[in-house]
Amino acid sequence: MNVINLIKIAWRALLRNKTRAFLTMLGIIIGIGAVIAMVSLGQSSTMGISDEISSMGTNTVMVMRASQTQGGVNIGSGNVQTLKESDVNAILKNSSHIKMASPVVSTSLQAVYGANNWPGSISGVNENYLEIGKYEIASGSNITAEDVRNSAKVCVIGKTVVDNLFKNGENPLGKIIRLGKIPVKVIGVLESKGQNQMGMDQDDVMILPYTTVQKRMLAITYIHMISASAISEEASEAAVTDIESTLRRTHKIQAEDDDDFEVRTQKQMLDMLDSVTSMLTILLAAIAAISLVVAGIGIMNIMYVTVTERTREIGLRMAVGAQNKDILRQFLFESTIMSLIGGVIGIIFGVSLSYVASMLLDWNFVLSIPTIGISFVICAAIGIFFGWYPARKASNLDPINALRYE
Repeated sequence: MNVINLIKIAWRALLRNKTRAFLTMLGIIIGIGAVIAMVSLGQSSTMGISDEISSMGTNTVMVMRASQTQGGVNIGSGNVQTLKESDVNAILKNSSHIKMASPVVSTSLQAVYGANNWPGSISGVNENYLEIGKYEIASGSNITAEDVRNSAKVCVIGKTVVDNLFKNGENPLGKIIRLGKIPVKVIGVLESKGQNQMGMDQDDVMILPYTTVQKRMLAITYIHMISASAISEEASEAAVTDIESTLRRTHKIQAEDDDDFEVRTQKQMLDMLDSVTSMLTILLAAIAAISLVVAGIGIMNIMYVTVTERTREIGLRMAVGAQNKDILRQFLFESTIMSLIGGVIGIIFGVSLSYVASMLLDWNFVLSIPTIGISFVICAAIGIFFGWYPARKASNLDPINALRYE
């Protein structure tokens, strides 16, 4: 019996029981659709996070205060005062791999303008910070080195702050807003960056000279963090080595002692997030794939029922000359075609689901062609694997007993 005839017989058998065939394929459809959707959304999320980090500068290097431990208990880094302005100067002087650097001092204060107010996130920095963080000025100007030297009461604000303080559409440039009890003049507005992949608003920011925040708001002499830019992404690791050796020397850290600071690069963060999202994608896809095993068991069960229902037909085919291998191939084709049809519908369902989800989440739509190819192969394998035993049972029936079967 040739392949064309086998396909025709299998197709007619499926059409005789359309509802049963569809319900059997439903497990394949859901399983394949879920796997494709999970992988696609996982890759879309990873790409979005990668783009987000890249937009902040892949050559960015951050130096943070290390956590403290007291009595065996980690108390965090909130009160650690290990980083100073002199550390920034030492890094710039001793590392040829660092292009620019900025101290960072952070706090939160209620911003007030007229009858409007907003709980603002304040970053005290120098004139290089916007370039390091890939921020652009939409209108006005950036803070200057002179502003930093004079602890000037000036600021650059993000779009979210503008929308909440200047609700009547006033031009914020030149206006005086109050941060706590400190009056500050708005000299610039940042280009909008929107929300990042974590849902954080990147426009809810107020940039001030770090000396202003230190002296007028927090009354401190240390800094919270150092944000630096390597000369290139490839130089980031060398820049980390330079920074570590410089700070260990300036902080007089002995060889056997731990660092009182932490150095991280955007590339390290990107690699870590890629690892986490890839692991989650694999986990979700594996959970979704369990339904494929259930679907395969469903195919095996239906094929057993089909063999029982068509015992007389099998006996008749054998009586007119069909060989055992013909019967085996007939039922194997039926299970495989059922699985492949379910797989094709599942692929369409999965691609559609991932596309709609990407649009709703405002993510890039990523279609994984290898996943679709593998899914199709898996469908064929499920049909063959789970259809083999029922088909073998059908091919081993005794034709005389089969003809007598009621």
